[in-house]
Amino acid sequence: MLSFPRLYRAPILLPLVLGLAIPASGQMATQQAASTPATEGAKETPTLPELTGIDTTAWLYKGSDLTRDPEWKFGTLPNGMRFAVRKNGVPPGQVSVRVRIDAGSLNETDSERGFAHFIEHLTFRGSEYVPDGEAKRVWQRFGATFGSDTNAQTTPTSTTFKLDLPSATETGLDESLKIMSGMMEKPTITDASVTAERPVVLAEQREQPGPQVRFGDAIRATFFAGQPLADRSPIGNIKTLEAATGVTVKAFHDRWYRPENTVVIISGDMDPALFGRLIVKNFADWKRTDPFTPAPSFGKPDPKAPVAASIAEPAIPAVVTLGVVRPWEYKDDTAIMNQKRLVDVLATRLISRRLETRARAGGSFLQAGVSIDDVSRSANLTSVNIVPIGTDWEAALKDVRAVIADAQTNAPSQAEVDREYADFDTIMRTSVETAKVEAGSKQADDMASALDIRETVAGPETSYKILQDAKAKGMFTPATLLASSKAIFEGITRALVNTQTPDAGAATKLATALKADVSGLAGKRRAQAAVDFSKLPSLGRPGVVASREKIAAFDMEQVNFANGTRVLLFPNSGETGRVYVRVRFGGGYTAIPSNRPTPAWAGDLALVAGGIGKLDQGDLDQLTAGRRIGLDFGIDDDAFTLNAITSPADYADQLRLMAAKLTFPAWDPAPVARARVAALAGFAGYDSSPDGVLSRDLEGLLRAGDPRWGTPSKATVEALNAKDFRAFWEPILKTGPIEVSIFGDVKTEEAIAAVAKSFGAMAPRTAVSTVGAPVGFPAHNTTPVMRAHTGPENQAAAVIAWPTGGGIDNIVEARRLDVLAQVFSDRLFERLRQAAGASYSPNVSSQWPVGMTTGGRMVAIGQVAPDKVSFFFQIARQIAAELVSTPIAADELDRIKKPMGQYILRASTGNQFWLQQLGGATFDPRRIAATQRIASDLVATTPVELQATAAKYLRPEKDWTMAVVPAAVPAKK
Repeated sequence: MLSFPRLYRAPILLPLVLGLAIPASGQMATQQAASTPATEGAKETPTLPELTGIDTTAWLYKGSDLTRDPEWKFGTLPNGMRFAVRKNGVPPGQVSVRVRIDAGSLNETDSERGFAHFIEHLTFRGSEYVPDGEAKRVWQRFGATFGSDTNAQTTPTSTTFKLDLPSATETGLDESLKIMSGMMEKPTITDASVTAERPVVLAEQREQPGPQVRFGDAIRATFFAGQPLADRSPIGNIKTLEAATGVTVKAFHDRWYRPENTVVIISGDMDPALFGRLIVKNFADWKRTDPFTPAPSFGKPDPKAPVAASIAEPAIPAVVTLGVVRPWEYKDDTAIMNQKRLVDVLATRLISRRLETRARAGGSFLQAGVSIDDVSRSANLTSVNIVPIGTDWEAALKDVRAVIADAQTNAPSQAEVDREYADFDTIMRTSVETAKVEAGSKQADDMASALDIRETVAGPETSYKILQDAKAKGMFTPATLLASSKAIFEGITRALVNTQTPDAGAATKLATALKADVSGLAGKRRAQAAVDFSKLPSLGRPGVVASREKIAAFDMEQVNFANGTRVLLFPNSGETGRVYVRVRFGGGYTAIPSNRPTPAWAGDLALVAGGIGKLDQGDLDQLTAGRRIGLDFGIDDDAFTLNAITSPADYADQLRLMAAKLTFPAWDPAPVARARVAALAGFAGYDSSPDGVLSRDLEGLLRAGDPRWGTPSKATVEALNAKDFRAFWEPILKTGPIEVSIFGDVKTEEAIAAVAKSFGAMAPRTAVSTVGAPVGFPAHNTTPVMRAHTGPENQAAAVIAWPTGGGIDNIVEARRLDVLAQVFSDRLFERLRQAAGASYSPNVSSQWPVGMTTGGRMVAIGQVAPDKVSFFFQIARQIAAELVSTPIAADELDRIKKPMGQYILRASTGNQFWLQQLGGATFDPRRIAATQRIASDLVATTPVELQATAAKYLRPEKDWTMAVVPAAVPAKK
């Protein structure tokens, strides 16, 4: 199983949850060196000969001729349970465990819908070695964060339990595996536990976004008609969940939770032989003597089912989703199978690129793309997703089908094929170059994904060689991509349209539109001229270094150029093959007016896409083809940013591209028009759920209506034009000091020379003015601010917040607030979710803006039933009062601080952590000193200090509240 991306680029819209459970069709595991092909003889060689009496042959590679990844070790216990283990030191000290049960929602009967997911909940609630409700505390004492380090996932085909154990010891891992063995074999499934956990499961179902759920259900029902997948969402339905009893749920558990259906996966910073021994110790006694139940048939697509369907969801854009469905068939994971798949993927990428080119130029659709996937061992699916401009979905469908028809009729040019191959080659080569820093958690997840689709794992060198061999065999040619473009659209065609407003004839119109002849309507393909870096405008003579200063505390260096550019260099081998570049300039939010709406909101949608000099976005795509060069824009509190992850070979040109963007920005009006359309398309979804309302209104409200953070009004978005966009952004790009941070696999002198030729060569920049007022906080209210949503009547949300502070001077206070927020969140979770079942995922967070002296806040949010809004406020205020009146107990504080400390230890092994912490440090050395104290400030935090912090900030006369309730239900305060 190989790893490769399927989409040409990220969509301009926020992701639209379509509800398809589509596993990755390829994953990669780290491999340091290629091994011999997995012949039958090689497969019989024990991978862990130290484990006497255990079959440790590589069971995963049966039927495959792929080169076996020698880092993975395998075993099969006498009870039939299998394992796959390997050593991985990223991050140091961590061990990632996955226990995969080969049963998901497709294993349920009609009366058991939702049971696979229900058991996931019950398993974490209590089991043989863990009393009811104690699981979270157990993992916290190991330093694991509940919800991220300890979690589980139920899909149509599997249930996977996940544990990332930081700073693992043999004793801790042994105890963890013992607990997990009890979770699998003997979870507490009784009438009492089912009754206790049922409100939590129902809360999770209640909190799902209604329009997206209904749209996803409609897609599955349309595409997979005649198959169980058509109506087997893992969350289940209220009827079966309310009818569940200890007996019925346990029957599902006993049927499917068996050693033969279980695989334990471990990737971590210990000896694989130790992993194997501990697995044998803790799982070998799991015995079953009753008959084994084979997996049910997942069926085949029904060719007689209706071709087209429609749905009317006003909260979702007028999306058209087209699918070509073929039966899923097991295939041995061989080199030739993967090479043929690569041809298909390149064909989808080429078509998607053409569609993106059309969308950029304006026309009938905002975005469209093609992908091909294996879906839940039920179907092989070619999908086409189309977002029309406005509501004219028929015109958009016709234009997209015309592009696809052209790809099926006329072969691409060799230049187009080479372009797609170059990008693919770069991605796979990057995986080889960065293999040493692939996280163990990812490797464990990739193994679980491979098992889901009955494939193997291949190391990056093996994957890359398969790609190169395919090219050497002439598999990537205009003729082969033409043939693939035809083949991937062969099968049973299905389509769904969302009309937003009811249209009884929409399905008939859609079926007719799918039959319409679109040959010859695609128009002329854009011929992309050759572009290289010589086409970028000249930045001038290399700059001169004015001073250099070592930062001994972090083994970094600050370099100041004569033109005012400051550089923070951190050459290190911690992430081989990666270079992180961040450019901070200007004043960020402090440089944006706070007294009026501006086009600042459109910056990340249109600024980068506007082009450089005479080069538009298409030219820049061609310029960076086959290179690890990108460009992302962002806004921090006190700076605007350009960001990229690049390579040792490419970072010099990456710097040139960034400097040219600031010096010679182009102002193509097309991206601005597209940003306007995209933003308008998103408005429909804001009112559809509590989450939508909060995403639109909360940030602005928490900052006392400051337009810098509020969602722009529809009128403001409609008024956006290229002239005003340029008038706002052009002076911002020209002004303000520049800080360039280069962290990663670079050499100091080469990096300095690269900056000299890019940012160092720029003309000196004028100072930036602070035009925005200090950030405010809303006044205390005794009655919550009320908002209404148009989604399900059983959904509501409640928010309570307190103002705190900001700035670097009192950063220790910010860190105490972080700890306090975690204590608050932990208590809120236990009382709202575990005890009352009122909310699935209540959360408390603290935000302290380092780049501003005001604007900090602590916020508690919970999605609840409408009649539980006042209960949420009651519980939250009760917890706040307790934190003020009573010191935190030692065990509770230890359970909070350990996971936080472990997070810091793990995150600090990567460059992105330091980039985030040290942003702006070349202009404000206090940030360096503050970063040095992160760990010590956490360790030094005491119950007395936290109580004082709570007394200072969690004051009842300062809190502010908000509630979002359904429009159909009277507002409850």
